[in-house]
Amino acid sequence: MLALSVVMVASLIQSTRTFMTDQATIIRPTREETWKRFGITAAGVAGAVVVTNMFLNRETNDGLSPAEKSYLHETFQYTGGGLVLTALAARTMFKNGFAFRIMSANPWVVLGVSLAGSIGSMLGVYYTPPEKTFQKHAFWLAFNACQAATLSPLFFVNPAILSRAALYTCGVVGSLSYVGATARNDKYLYMGGPLLAGITVVALSSLAPMALPMGMRSLAIAEAISLYGGLAVFSGFVLYDTQKILNHARLAEQGLVRKDPMKESISLQLDMINIFIRLVQILGMRSNNRK
Repeated sequence: MLALSVVMVASLIQSTRTFMTDQATIIRPTREETWKRFGITAAGVAGAVVVTNMFLNRETNDGLSPAEKSYLHETFQYTGGGLVLTALAARTMFKNGFAFRIMSANPWVVLGVSLAGSIGSMLGVYYTPPEKTFQKHAFWLAFNACQAATLSPLFFVNPAILSRAALYTCGVVGSLSYVGATARNDKYLYMGGPLLAGITVVALSSLAPMALPMGMRSLAIAEAISLYGGLAVFSGFVLYDTQKILNHARLAEQGLVRKDPMKESISLQLDMINIFIRLVQILGMRSNNRK
């Protein structure tokens, strides 16, 4: 997941000048238009939740136990907190010129270093016991800082595209998390194997154009698999990870595993980042096609 997000950001860096913000061409909507768009988006998100729940969640559970609710709540607190820290740090790096230096240098080298830091700090979060609170939170902060360094060049993209992608990401993840949380226990845990196979296909389609000579049609197919296939795969991971969290909550209640919501939050955070990056690229491509 980390490697895929780095590959996607690097490809966005290389193509970002095609849909970078042009201050002279920004048209700011009126307050009425803003609220109208917000209302349409909110209605669309609510409708997506209802429709997704109808099709994917016909067999619901009898409700979450207090232990499951508490564990899921703590996990989403760390997920939300990590995303906020990542966004604020990425914005700060962008304002300080760090993102421009990445653009000016070799982005693959810089992002490769960030990937190594992300993997190291993520492993630190995974293997540090919850009892070592300070050390575990230090690794968690380092992980979010590495994610911010990777994502900071995205602020070169038109802010309207970023805000729409963020709203759509919240809608997708929110609806799928709700489905996963209210579905029958372990209904989507079988998806682990197929999702790993899917992510392998997505990774190969993302790397193939860099390693193999390909024609225009082959490049278009590989890009479609990377974007839309990746969107589907990481949406599936949201379902899988939500049910995995609830399963771990039940095991922790029985004393079979340790409670570690910070560790659980890393997977959901990476799901959201990968979905967000793909939506940014899809919206950017559509914006270019309208010009």
